[in-house]
Amino acid sequence: MASRADLHTHSTYSDGRLTPTELVERAVGKGLKALALTDHDCVDGIAEAQEAARRYPQFIFIPGVELSTDVPHGEVHMLGYFLDWKNPHLQDRLAHLRHSRLERGEKMLAKLKHLGIDISWQRVREIAGDGAIGRPHIALAMLEAGHISSLDEAFDRYLGRNGPAYVEREKIAPAEAVQLLTSASGLPVLAHPRDIHNLESLVAELKEADLTGIEVYYQDYDQQTIERLLKVAHQHGLLPLGGSDFHGIGIAHERDLGDIPLPFEPVEQLLVLARQRQPKQAPP
Repeated sequence: MASRADLHTHSTYSDGRLTPTELVERAVGKGLKALALTDHDCVDGIAEAQEAARRYPQFIFIPGVELSTDVPHGEVHMLGYFLDWKNPHLQDRLAHLRHSRLERGEKMLAKLKHLGIDISWQRVREIAGDGAIGRPHIALAMLEAGHISSLDEAFDRYLGRNGPAYVEREKIAPAEAVQLLTSASGLPVLAHPRDIHNLESLVAELKEADLTGIEVYYQDYDQQTIERLLKVAHQHGLLPLGGSDFHGIGIAHERDLGDIPLPFEPVEQLLVLARQRQPKQAPP
């Protein structure tokens, strides 16, 4: 079932393979009515996407971001929608997080070299271009150099959270991420929550911090998972949202834009909240 909206996508400004303009064009071509750009720790692609979206008066572009946060048993990602993305405090914090990604990338390459996989840091930077360096850029460099046969192998054998070349990021707590997003007039949404340890207690904590919704519809979530997450959303008064997490890099589990069963009703509710909270940022 295809959706008319996709609220989780990435461009070349983080670790996606399409420019913001190409992303908007692809969304329009696939019949989407609304699209959120949620690059990792980066809002630099928003201006380009907004410009591209202006060519389609009926198309709704949502400025967003994705923040990576840490909990005792793993990693939790937070999405923010309808941000005042020029907010100085937000810009400063994101710049700091992106710098930490550079340091993390260099440490990952050092670990790979110790494992006998020598990758050029310059080549990783070239692949990333203007984007904030992430594991997909390293994986692409590994594939290009012939060290692996697929991008999935890079994550399964080396770069996944339990892999020998994995390096932790600078830590930021989920509640801190919610606070950062709301301070920039954003609407925070908990990303891909299926495997989060103690999900109920985390959601309750983040609801107190002003969490708006959770991703119920995401990539390969089956109906049982969707129903479980819908129950969590309803219990805590959160919007059940979702997205494909589209990067365009061709790994096995990746979905195309809108290739999720996200109903449009909760998206409309998100738009209403955006108008109420920030009339200058919300769509007409």
